[in-house]
Amino acid sequence: MNNLNINGRDHTVEADPGTPILWVLRDTLGLTGTKFGCGAALCGACTVHLDGQAIRSCITPISAAEGKKISTVEGITDGADRVGAAVHTAWVKHDVAQCGYCQSGQIMSATAFLKSLPRGKQPSAAEIDSAMVGNICRCGTYARIRIAVADAAKTLA
Repeated sequence: MNNLNINGRDHTVEADPGTPILWVLRDTLGLTGTKFGCGAALCGACTVHLDGQAIRSCITPISAAEGKKISTVEGITDGADRVGAAVHTAWVKHDVAQCGYCQSGQIMSATAFLKSLPRGKQPSAAEIDSAMVGNICRCGTYARIRIAVADAAKTLA
């Protein structure tokens, strides 16, 4: 048995401790906002937060999450997370998603990035690009992603 805290709720799941967090979220708990992309931590589609840090859930075992808090896109875009809500609002405002497959990972990375900044700091385009470099968008919406992250930062200032 594995005790996990996901989006502020405690869950006990029966799974091998080496099972990647991604599969527990999707297959066991039905939280399908986190996507499988490459399975090798290269594309960022599976990004979640573990104690506030953006991680790749496709390679992180559930044993690494014991006693920590996992946040998924469902948990940060429900309005309770101020930064996540600002990022989600900016994503919609700037029509970032095209196919949408990578967007949950993009939103999670953008949220972690904005939370890491000193309050009120406006990131440069280069800082945004650097923070988002681990997330691949096959549709090429990078310019809209950059605009949305900058807009969310302004909203939060």
